[in-house]
Amino acid sequence: MENLMKEQTKNVNQELENKDLVTVEKQNGFLNSSVGKIINTAIDLGLRWILPDFVENQIIDVKNSLIKGGLKEGLDKAIESGIELGKSVTGIFTGKFENISQAQNAIKNGGIIDGVSNVLDTALTASTKNGWIPRNVASLIRQGKNAILDNISTNIETEFVNQLDNVEKLGKYENNWRNYYNSKDFDGMEREYQKIKDKLKELLPIETTLKQARQIENIHLLIKNNGHNFNLSDEQLQLAGILTA
Repeated sequence: MENLMKEQTKNVNQELENKDLVTVEKQNGFLNSSVGKIINTAIDLGLRWILPDFVENQIIDVKNSLIKGGLKEGLDKAIESGIELGKSVTGIFTGKFENISQAQNAIKNGGIIDGVSNVLDTALTASTKNGWIPRNVASLIRQGKNAILDNISTNIETEFVNQLDNVEKLGKYENNWRNYYNSKDFDGMEREYQKIKDKLKELLPIETTLKQARQIENIHLLIKNNGHNFNLSDEQLQLAGILTA
């Protein structure tokens, strides 16, 4: 039985070791997706506000025309360039963020809002030149552009406020898990463990944020795989914590 538990411990650690570590690519991918969604939503809402007499299909046609004019490609590049510029300006020379505040400052100082403004101007120019959007409609969009940009700026700030709040919630769930663990209440542990997993999906991947979560995951899976047996040896607990050392 002891050998079986040791083998299960080894398998759990091997499984977790095979998981991807926090990388620059993962962090950039998360920020690209999050900021991209914020910008896209702000443009959609902005077009509806700027063009109140347009029905939904007309709004979609305008958006599609802007995409044909290079909107999507331009925004992708603006976000990517903004992240990298922000890292340089704020001194993130390793390319990897160590906490949420560093990412927040990089996005704030990366010129993304100016980049979006330029992309909108370029897409509008291309769309009117090719006859995809009437000039009077393009003029209205240009006049309302600042409202779109303000919305983007506000929602990016809100996203990072939510990120910081989620870090606190993650810590709360981890503390709850430890309390249930000390009480040998696996059902309670399982509820908090699922909350931890769900919250991690919403967070920018940060190594220090994941450290405690990994240790909890190691021990949780050991107990689960051992039929909810809490009698773990010192060796097993040590092995379970190896990945967080």
